[in-house]
Amino acid sequence: MDPSVTLFGMSETPNDPAGTTHQFKTFASQGQPDKSAGPSLALIVGIVAVVAIVAIIVVALMLM
Repeated sequence: MDPSVTLFGMSETPNDPAGTTHQFKTFASQGQPDKSAGPSLALIVGIVAVVAIVAIIVVALMLM
């Protein structure tokens, strides 16, 4: 195969989609936020809503 042959559609310069080593080191040094600090607000609101709905159903059935 002739090394001077260029395929159509390929760029002349290599393009690494993963970025450079410097970019990776910067990303890795930032760290990830710790999400295990406690229960999420959405979970607490959901539990309170379910308890309220169950309480309303129980009261409605008792008044029948």
